[in-house]
Amino acid sequence: MEILKLLAGSVLELKKPHPCGAKAMRLVRVGSICRVVCTGCGRDMNIDRIKLEKAIKSITPPPKSAAQE
Repeated sequence: MEILKLLAGSVLELKKPHPCGAKAMRLVRVGSICRVVCTGCGRDMNIDRIKLEKAIKSITPPPKSAAQE
């Protein structure tokens, strides 16, 4: 299994929806335990990176700011 390149600020589309119905989560912190926020209801969750990587359907990278260029 390949390790996914996750960046804080990315929007992750998951295979299964959150109980509120939203499938998108915003990635806040990356590490062995990642912190995500639901884009639908704003719920803040900590999830193991391995479990999160298995649940990801697609990744939208964070928008580039002028400071990064």
